[in-house]
Amino acid sequence: MPTSNNQLFAGRESEYLGNKIAEHYGKPLGSMKTQQFSDGEIATYYEESVRGKTVFLIQSTFPPADNLMELCLMIDAAKRASAYKCVAVIPYFGYARQDRKDKPRVAIGAKLVANILTAAGADRVVTCDLHAGQIQGFFDIPVDHLNGSAIFIPYLKSLGLEDVLFASPDVGGVKRTRSFAQHFNSAMVVIDKHREKANEVAEMRIIGDVEGKNVIMVDDLVDTAGTICKAAGIIMDKGAKSVRAVITHPVLSGKAYENINNSALTELVVTDTIPLKGESDKIKVLSVADLFAKTMTSITSNESISKLFI
Repeated sequence: MPTSNNQLFAGRESEYLGNKIAEHYGKPLGSMKTQQFSDGEIATYYEESVRGKTVFLIQSTFPPADNLMELCLMIDAAKRASAYKCVAVIPYFGYARQDRKDKPRVAIGAKLVANILTAAGADRVVTCDLHAGQIQGFFDIPVDHLNGSAIFIPYLKSLGLEDVLFASPDVGGVKRTRSFAQHFNSAMVVIDKHREKANEVAEMRIIGDVEGKNVIMVDDLVDTAGTICKAAGIIMDKGAKSVRAVITHPVLSGKAYENINNSALTELVVTDTIPLKGESDKIKVLSVADLFAKTMTSITSNESISKLFI
């Protein structure tokens, strides 16, 4: 249960979600100000005491990079104001796609961001559906890695679909997709794709049979939506009844909304870890607010969060 010894704050770009989390948690957001100078420099300060408190700082780190910088300043300001613990609540962890050296002379951005957050003074991180689970190991502080399936599976079951088949958009997503399939006693297929450069698929094929099935693609994020829309078209051409996608983080950049509206997708189900920048009748948004609020309550009371996983 919320106590007087913890406080919640949200960055500017995540205040929409921070308010929803606070409502479920049972405690309002604290008062904080962020000033921006004419050159873009950010200054953050708290308008109430955080001395001796555990502070939950809610901020997704989607572009622009100011969101990451603002979170670091929030952490630093809280530590310098004698906060007891700083818990960085990052519903969408940006730079997670840069989790390894996939070619020579490249940065491992996810590790760099982990180092930056730790150096800023974060004592714990709470996030959801990292692009790669091993990113947890980039931190030398505790990481609570939540699973979006706790939100998606009840919704999918409410649809009452028959002949359900799950599809992984690539080999790396097989484990995530299989966990969904197991809840429905369903089979799964894999979409084999080859990229020549980022955001552009050169070749794609389906490993498995989708004929007569209601296909559900599962992934952690959708960016330009080019891949899932191309995959949806191929799946329908192979005789599927329908095709949906459940994807946690709606980055949706470039021509994403145009691609989705013109695609064979029946529905794209996402969460509110990132605010939508456009509109589409095909997009259904589910909230992660209750999931994060319950996790924060468990952290406050030193209880296990494993009960929150489906």
